[in-house]
Amino acid sequence: MKKISLILSFMFLSIGLFGCQQNNDKNGDSETLNTENLGTKAEVTEGEFVYRLVTEKAEYDENEPIKIYAELEYIGDKEKIEISHAASPFYFPMLETTRNYEIGYAMDQPAIRTVILKGEPLRTQYRGSGGYGSEDKKEYIEFMKRIMNQEFPMGHYVVNGNVYFNVIVNEETEKKKEYKLKAQVEFKVNNSN
Repeated sequence: MKKISLILSFMFLSIGLFGCQQNNDKNGDSETLNTENLGTKAEVTEGEFVYRLVTEKAEYDENEPIKIYAELEYIGDKEKIEISHAASPFYFPMLETTRNYEIGYAMDQPAIRTVILKGEPLRTQYRGSGGYGSEDKKEYIEFMKRIMNQEFPMGHYVVNGNVYFNVIVNEETEKKKEYKLKAQVEFKVNNSN
């Protein structure tokens, strides 16, 4: 019984530490792209793939559902292509610039294979993110609780989206080509009063 309790305690501690996303270091991955003059749509092409990141509106009211989605389209010569990825190839980490809070995006890491048909984009909707630890400040914890419930507080948000996946380029050697395409969009949340 002690062994199970120890394992569970370690798991919860790991989750808490991983969820602790407040970071004021400007050299982090979320700052790798220019955050000036962003829009609500971004598109990046690399090789035979197009990655799109979209927020449906530039401004939302508090407690209004935030609608963000990402797409991956195959534009190569084949009729279809198989990719391998984690639980999803899409990631939606964010930065709330008013408070300088990073909103992490954790994901399970199984090896999943997905077939993408040419001309039919693979699409995923943002479904929430964030996390906090017991050592975080009360304001940060309250902010993250709202984000985790998809109730975005008033502020300015930059979505540092990316799609990460592999394609097998040689079946005999199982040599893979790794793709990590990045894009940014932004939106504001206004006070609904």
